[in-house]
Amino acid sequence: MTRVYTALRDRLLVYDDDTTPRNDPSTQVHLEDHHLECVAVSPDAPERVFVGTFDDGLFRSSDGGESFDRLEPPIFESDAVMSVTISPHDADTVYVGTEPSRVYRSRDGGDSFEHLEGLTDLPSESEWYFPPRPDTHHVRWLEVDPFDPDRLYVGIEAGAFVIRDEGADSWRERPDGSRIDNHSLATHPEREGRVYTAAGDGYAMSDDGGETWSHPQAGLDHRYCWSVCPHPADPDRVLVSSASGASRAHTPENADAYVYRKPASNADWERLDGRGLPMGEGVVRSILEADREHETVYAATNRGLFASSDFGDSWGRVPVAWDDELEELTPRGLAVVP
Repeated sequence: MTRVYTALRDRLLVYDDDTTPRNDPSTQVHLEDHHLECVAVSPDAPERVFVGTFDDGLFRSSDGGESFDRLEPPIFESDAVMSVTISPHDADTVYVGTEPSRVYRSRDGGDSFEHLEGLTDLPSESEWYFPPRPDTHHVRWLEVDPFDPDRLYVGIEAGAFVIRDEGADSWRERPDGSRIDNHSLATHPEREGRVYTAAGDGYAMSDDGGETWSHPQAGLDHRYCWSVCPHPADPDRVLVSSASGASRAHTPENADAYVYRKPASNADWERLDGRGLPMGEGVVRSILEADREHETVYAATNRGLFASSDFGDSWGRVPVAWDDELEELTPRGLAVVP
């Protein structure tokens, strides 16, 4: 069974895809009337699920998404939890990013957190800002290197790509060629040093742990990138969602967003038109996430939840109830656990 968590603006959809013939798939709804921002779950501890909200801090499930409890304050200096990630090396190690930009770490599965100081002491911090709320900024994405448990990648929206060295308790910002407006980051367990970013200022890729970056853009006609997802078994094949700008990416009434695929390391990007995944007018940017065990990719848009078992050649709608009201909502997070 695969469980898919889709965080919308005001609810969390929990979908079970049980492929045995005598069982029907089911969907649960949780955390209604909260302003959701992100969701994370580790396949090494599938019973523990974290959901970040903009208004009420961090929620945790200890029963695989059947119920959720708010982690009672004071935990973070701000209730705006914008990003959560779980270390692939230790499911008890959880990182949380907030607005304003701060990073917190738990070593006990979320029972307690400590603030990792020093992020906002970086020289470029005075240049960081989030355009809809220009007096502030936030940690949009956190990613732990799958080959080095002490290496944490941090995407600031908007302002910097940052590398944290846990062993040295240090931060380094804006390495050569890195993007400024990083929306999502990804790594690959089969390629040491590989880091991907989907950013407002374009796609980029690193092969040395974020120290230097290349910008393969040929064929990528829409370069306000939002979500990035490498093939579970092939780090040179990549999917990315993008639009021409922020309003075309996030606002359903103005939306015009697309998904592109890089089929090989030396190939141009190709747009995945006519393959079953809604794109174009009225469709917001997809959030992409892979089920590594089954080599299936999921995509969440305002038109529903979709899945592809052939890395984008064809997509099918996942049978989650999706009424007209949900078409007005922009997905905020997606997590898949086999």
